[in-house]
Amino acid sequence: MTLLATTAILLGLVLGAAGLTWLERRLLGWWQDRYGPNRVGPFGVFQVLADMIKILFKDDWIPPFADKCVFTLAPAIVMATGLLAFAVVPIGEHFHIAANWNVALLFFLAVTSLGVYSVLLGGWASNSKYALLGGIRAGAQTISYEVFMGLSLMGVVVIAGSFALTDIVHAQHGLWFIFPQFIGFVIFLIAGLAETHRLPLDLPEAEHELTAGFHTEYSSMKFGMFFIGEYVGVILIAAMITTLFLGGWLAPFGLPEAPWFWFTAKTAVFVVFFILLRASIPRPRYDQMMGYGWKVLLPLSLLNVLVTGAVVLAGGVR
Repeated sequence: MTLLATTAILLGLVLGAAGLTWLERRLLGWWQDRYGPNRVGPFGVFQVLADMIKILFKDDWIPPFADKCVFTLAPAIVMATGLLAFAVVPIGEHFHIAANWNVALLFFLAVTSLGVYSVLLGGWASNSKYALLGGIRAGAQTISYEVFMGLSLMGVVVIAGSFALTDIVHAQHGLWFIFPQFIGFVIFLIAGLAETHRLPLDLPEAEHELTAGFHTEYSSMKFGMFFIGEYVGVILIAAMITTLFLGGWLAPFGLPEAPWFWFTAKTAVFVVFFILLRASIPRPRYDQMMGYGWKVLLPLSLLNVLVTGAVVLAGGVR
């Protein structure tokens, strides 16, 4: 039964990520006072199916100048790491997608860090200057912002006293961590945007500079895996924000407990937030983004760990 449930959830994640392409276009159309998809089916909902059919039947072309083996492997890595990280996400009190480990948070950080190999290998194997520049940008951006992502969570770990995601959720009974760890929450949110290459931090694939960055030479299902992998990453970061800072499956304001509903609702709010950011915030320059990380986020994250540790030692939290 667990295997069937896990398979169903992972399949739902992939289909949900595909559905986000429709939701994003509808929300952006509404936000920018224009039409989104509205031709294929009611409210254009079958546009996703049309796009999937189109991408399946496109010519799966591999450039003759590319490293064919690595070029083919790169898109699979981004999908595999995105889905594997969901293994430790607790959806309810007694339901994890795969495992309830006491080092679940470390597993999440380790697996998501492997995703950088996808864009680095894709950019290098394409043997194209635009793809290579995008891959180098992605590598520098991802590795840098992983530092701040990890440090932003140390306050949560200190207060909860555990790396287990279930224990972290239980520690939020009565007070969600978004309040005592608001700085950590903001840093994790920004680092999540950088990890998933979402606007305004999509500089590794900036169309106005690099045509499409690290996936310039990709087509058909290989491009589709990069594309869907990005949306899987968005859902993952939203789910982790829910788990780490918003009480996971816990009901807010004393409302009736409904673990699946509350977890899904909180995650959906941040998915929509990520989408609407694309319509409202322009891109910074690449040097501005890197400077902001090392000059602002790093000191803030270290200060957050220092203050949290001092308060806990003084007996003000636990």
